[in-house]
Amino acid sequence: MAPTVLHLRAESKPLEHRSALTPKTAKTLIDAGYVFNVEESSLRIFDISEFKEIGCKIVPEGSWIDAPEDHIIIGLKNQGGWRQVLGRYKGTLLDLEFLQDENKRRVAAFGYHAGFAGAALATQTWAWQLTHPNGEPLPGVSHFENEGALIADVKKSVAEGEKKAGRKPRVIVIGALGRCGRGAVELCEKVGITDILRWDMEETKTPGPYNIYLDKPIPPFLNKESLASPDRHLSVICDVSCDTTNPHNPIPVYDINTTFSHPTVPVKVERDPPLSVISIDHLPSLLPREASEAFSSALLPSLLQLNNWRNVPVWRQAEELFEEKVKSMSEGQVDGKSALIEGQS
Repeated sequence: MAPTVLHLRAESKPLEHRSALTPKTAKTLIDAGYVFNVEESSLRIFDISEFKEIGCKIVPEGSWIDAPEDHIIIGLKNQGGWRQVLGRYKGTLLDLEFLQDENKRRVAAFGYHAGFAGAALATQTWAWQLTHPNGEPLPGVSHFENEGALIADVKKSVAEGEKKAGRKPRVIVIGALGRCGRGAVELCEKVGITDILRWDMEETKTPGPYNIYLDKPIPPFLNKESLASPDRHLSVICDVSCDTTNPHNPIPVYDINTTFSHPTVPVKVERDPPLSVISIDHLPSLLPREASEAFSSALLPSLLQLNNWRNVPVWRQAEELFEEKVKSMSEGQVDGKSALIEGQS
């Protein structure tokens, strides 16, 4: 039986430095008998030599489009709505965002590092507002080589803000017990912030409850009317979910995604303090090496079953979801035999 061929796609989204797989997990898969093709990439945090040294075949960027039908393409999902995603590819799309174990918990997710990075940028925005009261927006940011460098940078910002305000920021984390919330709380603790409100299911059951998929109408957590309160102290919102186009978005006070080049968008409010929103949809790319290593390691047990994926529950469920979505599309938009495995931020 011919070995299963995996093809790691290069990402094309600006400033997307993460990788769905790392040299470490690639080596484990090669040792297990898989053949591994890796596209060259000018963005990926891992140098191509790191993959070459452990036995990967290096192929040109973008070559996944012409890969043989039996190759399994692996990448991060950068596209818009699911109809556009499915309409673009031939084959079977197995969405990593919906891979679930027997307890209905996601197999792998970037949530922890999304929360960690989001809290870092929110804290820096808080300090920036205080040191730049003329309304100048937070400048563009770039990725950090490691967590230590990010922590040092945020600590510097906190010290500058504290000098102006006479205190460190007060932080509220919604969903504090989940992956994303834990990341946000741990960032705050590592930079010396102690005034942290940890809200989860119990604290948000009224007017909630809220869920990650926002698949049905729910009351907004806050809106422009509540922001008009004279008691408002809120000055920064980091919306990690970035559901700007979802009609059930519980934070309907902004309507665009921000970017690392332009991290914040102002919200029009009637009185001080000013309010900025961060809505970057690939926050973990601020710490691409650690985020990629954590995600890839969590995904590895499932990846090792790809040579028989149609008989593995976690993959079979993803295929069933794909087929369900395809049925709701016009006939003929998606066909073929190859598998494309994609992940969400």
